[in-house]
Amino acid sequence: MSLSRPHRAWIGLGSNLDDPHGHVERALAELDALPLTRRRRASSRYASRPVGPADQPDFVNAVAELSTQLSPLALLDQLQALEQRHGRVRGRRWGPRTLDLDLLLFDQRRLASPRLALPHPEMVRRAFVLVPLAELAPELELPDGRHVAALAQSLDQTGLRRVLPEPRD
Repeated sequence: MSLSRPHRAWIGLGSNLDDPHGHVERALAELDALPLTRRRRASSRYASRPVGPADQPDFVNAVAELSTQLSPLALLDQLQALEQRHGRVRGRRWGPRTLDLDLLLFDQRRLASPRLALPHPEMVRRAFVLVPLAELAPELELPDGRHVAALAQSLDQTGLRRVLPEPRD
């Protein structure tokens, strides 16, 4: 039985607890080990101020491009399982976390379900998502035709800075 053409998915990664750099680096490697999925490339790592409560450490963020045979919800299940393996505790909204994995885009698909919205509804307001995404794919368009690079340039990038380690892809 042959598999269908792989889907292109974009994942936002973030961590601000218990060795954030380590969590992001390990998660990037673990994305490549998900079933029927291959990590194609990853952005540089960025430090950013937290969204929401300010009484928490800065985040380390990155974006990864995946090639996957999984459906959007099956991929979401895998991402949430990976968060759990990293000790993710869902406490207060926008609070600190060991690992946050957001499914940002899945091909050009639009989806609105109780568990998943595609494209990610907050991504167009978040420099820590759009700047690394534009680094990887400046030509990328959202399903509504807006270009990621133009959206990234339009956002306030105060507090966002590239940090080591540099991408290894």
